[in-house]
Amino acid sequence: MRAMAKKGKKQPPRGGGATIALNKAARHEYFIEERFEAGVSLQGWEVKSLREGRINLTESYVFIKEGEAFLSGVHITPLKTASTHIDPHPTRVRKLLLHRYELNKLIGQVERKGYTLVATAMYWKNGRAKLEVGLAKGKKLHDKRATEKDRDWNRDKQRLLKSH
Repeated sequence: MRAMAKKGKKQPPRGGGATIALNKAARHEYFIEERFEAGVSLQGWEVKSLREGRINLTESYVFIKEGEAFLSGVHITPLKTASTHIDPHPTRVRKLLLHRYELNKLIGQVERKGYTLVATAMYWKNGRAKLEVGLAKGKKLHDKRATEKDRDWNRDKQRLLKSH
């Protein structure tokens, strides 16, 4: 009898367990200059939904209010079996858990230098859901075109090197 090969887990953006969701649109829309790891305050039904991979980060953003960071625009689809006794709200605002010095740095960059905070990935680390928050500047249309041109050139370059 042959043993079945284990399915490999996706690696997260920075160490730890498996990736839950990626926000690929964020890399297209912004220059991400620095990344921070934040915990997320979740309810029980949300954790169960995350384990099933029922999350959408594409329209998400992070905002700072009264010295605390919050995640908005994330859609976590509730499971029918996990949320029978409560009324789940899939797009509620969730609090982010960051160290005070990280919050102070983010507040300074966002208020003074015109940066924005974007959720780039969500992953498991030691059994806890973590969110990767990117400190980002918006790209102009010509920046997006230049990025796409560079990516195409690198792909063609790899093909040429591979064929020789």
